[in-house]
Amino acid sequence: MTAVVDPDALLVELFLTPEGTADPYPRYAGLLAAAPVHRSALDFWVLSRYEDCQFVLRDPRFGKDPDQIARRAGLDDAVLAAHRAFQRGQESLLMLNPPDHTRLRKLVSKAFTPRTVETLRPHIVRLTDAILDRISAMAATGEPVDLMAELAFPLPVTVIGEMLGVPAGDRAQFQTLVRATTKTLEMALTVEVLDEASRALVVMEEYFRDLVEERRRQPKDDLLSQLIAVEEAGDQLSVDELISIAILLFAAGFETTTNLIGNGVSALLQHPDELARLRGDTGLIPLAVDELLRWDSPVQVDGRAAFEDVEIDGNVVPAGANVLTLLGAANRDPSHWTDPNRFDVGRNEGPPMSFGSGIHYCLGASLARVEGQVVLDRLLARFGRWELALDGPPPRRDTLTLRGLQALPIAFG
Repeated sequence: MTAVVDPDALLVELFLTPEGTADPYPRYAGLLAAAPVHRSALDFWVLSRYEDCQFVLRDPRFGKDPDQIARRAGLDDAVLAAHRAFQRGQESLLMLNPPDHTRLRKLVSKAFTPRTVETLRPHIVRLTDAILDRISAMAATGEPVDLMAELAFPLPVTVIGEMLGVPAGDRAQFQTLVRATTKTLEMALTVEVLDEASRALVVMEEYFRDLVEERRRQPKDDLLSQLIAVEEAGDQLSVDELISIAILLFAAGFETTTNLIGNGVSALLQHPDELARLRGDTGLIPLAVDELLRWDSPVQVDGRAAFEDVEIDGNVVPAGANVLTLLGAANRDPSHWTDPNRFDVGRNEGPPMSFGSGIHYCLGASLARVEGQVVLDRLLARFGRWELALDGPPPRRDTLTLRGLQALPIAFG
């Protein structure tokens, strides 16, 4: 007799247990098989199939609702009050709909087009090689190297810091601040999490307000100075919008790529045959980066609100409903991918859903891909041996929406 699968039990495991956060993929498989379109008892809808997730993220009848999380059933009054206080401090591009979203995104999108990003590749190679020189010296002592601390964070924060104009000495502080604010994207919200996020947001706003004033006095050849020139034109960008965009670009510019590098190298270490295959054919690197993104996506969940009643696979999602798209599940959907639980660096079945879709498709997707490609290429060129310097799996952060490692100690040779 086939056991009956309880989708809500799978969701509780997925979102609220250490086991689900550590390995969401068996829970995704259960949802894909038993309830790919599911209305949770907590009064939100959950989608796990690739096509359904694409549909919701692209359809204008769905969009962002700043109060979406606060309207979720099951949150007590103190958490609701703390969340609304946090939301009042944000005017993030992530939470806007047209026409404001269209206007603001247009102001920054040219800096992140594939063609523009490709011109940065030689410089990203130089930055990576300089970091790998230090890692080589560390590896020569025989000690393991924590790839998260030595490469996965320093490289992308340097790239986006240079683009935006954040001084080198100021960048490291943002890792802790950004992680405090991104914890608000998780399902398990507490007053403590929200209060810490609010304090971190204030610190970042004050920092960029001061940096904006400094760039007004002394403009430089960076994106922040370009945005200030737009704001000073008077009708495109307010000061608060300028600061919000600067925070978002800087935070998103390193957080996702840090997790791509960590998750990706970890996946290759777990699949030595595929690592050897990639080493023997580095022409596969662009495909391999997309497979790393698919296999263990840095972003696992995205949310929308329904602006009107919409039918999905025979189910009517009512206006006002919260909808979660499980990007990590969509990346393992057997109706879209061939043998989705097989890791294949030569897979060529189109892009994964790791950067979302529709008008909120990740602005920095091209930059993250180039950085991932450069890192793989240079690591393979520099080190003939990669070995995980741990008996068990590398420690993960206790988050699901943004999935990444705390540390990745590797013995290089």
